[in-house]
Amino acid sequence: MIKIEAEDAISEFRDIDTLPGPRGLPLLGNALQVHAPSFHRQLESWSTQFGPFFKVRLGGATLLVVADHSAISTMLRNRPDGFRRTTQLQQIASEMGLAKGIFVAEGDDWRRQRLMVMAGFDPRHVKRYFASMQQVSARLLARWRKAASAGTQIDLQADLMRYTVDTIAGLAFGTEVNTLESDDDVIQRHLDVIFPSLWKRLLAPIPTWRIVRTPADRRLERHIAEVDRAIAGFIAKARARMEQDPALRDSPVNLLEAMIVAADRDNSGIDDSHVKGNVLTMLLAGEDTTANTIAWMMYLVCGNPRVFARARDEIRDVAAGGVEATPEQLGELPYIEACIHETMRLKPVAPIIFHQAVHDTSLGDIRVPAGMTVVTLMRKDSLDPKLVPDAGTFEPERWLGGANPSKRTSMPFGAGGRICPGRYLAMLEMKMAMAVMLCHFDVESVGTADGSEAEEHLAFTMGPAGLQMRLRERGATGR
Repeated sequence: MIKIEAEDAISEFRDIDTLPGPRGLPLLGNALQVHAPSFHRQLESWSTQFGPFFKVRLGGATLLVVADHSAISTMLRNRPDGFRRTTQLQQIASEMGLAKGIFVAEGDDWRRQRLMVMAGFDPRHVKRYFASMQQVSARLLARWRKAASAGTQIDLQADLMRYTVDTIAGLAFGTEVNTLESDDDVIQRHLDVIFPSLWKRLLAPIPTWRIVRTPADRRLERHIAEVDRAIAGFIAKARARMEQDPALRDSPVNLLEAMIVAADRDNSGIDDSHVKGNVLTMLLAGEDTTANTIAWMMYLVCGNPRVFARARDEIRDVAAGGVEATPEQLGELPYIEACIHETMRLKPVAPIIFHQAVHDTSLGDIRVPAGMTVVTLMRKDSLDPKLVPDAGTFEPERWLGGANPSKRTSMPFGAGGRICPGRYLAMLEMKMAMAVMLCHFDVESVGTADGSEAEEHLAFTMGPAGLQMRLRERGATGR
């Protein structure tokens, strides 16, 4: 990052007002052109037209849009001191009644929470409680066996969200949330409303919820209240365990217990609202991001016979037990891991990220004033054939060694101090889900109901719309 400090240096940079951008309307700017579910694709298209740095106006706000991967990497590595989450995001989250967790925390507040959360997601901790993940995977296997036996289609994304919610609840909170064996969805149906509502409000040209509460606003309040009650239950159970076993205060066994210990220390700067906020953050992030990536991966792998055969053979050779696979076996799956990275290159669940400049600075040759909102296009350069050979092709082999420019352009977990703390757990979940599918079943189909290409749907995170899967248990000879 180059911080602008001298007037003679400023002349070397372009001002945002001089940048090109799509034409808009007086007062509203480009707000009426925005289609929230495909906003990322709109911005990528505009970048092709206007270049790696351009401006967009949403109402009275001007946004700098950046598609250059070098500038994006610089920005990500200068968080939280140079760039932060937007104040708009924090305000809307607060208005929705969402407690502040690490996702929206900034400054010293973020640093205190970061240490606590990173300790909870330490790979040694995750491995220690890997048996919990195996139990959840066994439930996913049973659910898919039932569907295979009945010859019914599987709602792929919905099942994977059950799988990730159950996993994160067991590992991070020490609480069994069994949505895989329930058709009520309980907490999941409430969680699934929050991210889309947050996204809709972030892009709204007029904050109507501040003027009048609609029926949709009241329903959202009820969903959030239900999630709050569930989180209060997680915290109460954890406190009860710690009261019964005081040794847990010296050696907490999961993320929630560690957060409670930190909150109870004198002058910790952490209180119950932070605990609540991070439980919510882990539930939301642990469900949406990982589930969407697994769904995209299964779709892309199964749509490429050559890739499918190699992935299937590797996982059956190394982790033939499927749900009984160990962390060590899952660590010996280089081709499956390459499939994960290639999926995240083509279908990142966060294709755009909003940030705000903390002080006057620069990105590339653009002068960025303090308070300016910067929208980064996380995959634009990864799809550029000038930077990545055969950029539009699903080619996991590019991650298996040798020169790979995708390693510079693809940043699915972020970079710098705010890199995703749960990335190790996410990789394990993805590999285990693939083991369930490829070791125990023959795949008949993964796709949309009409056979068309799966559409990208952005609702804060980006997932596939309407994917269905049909399986046949290995060894089965008919219906």
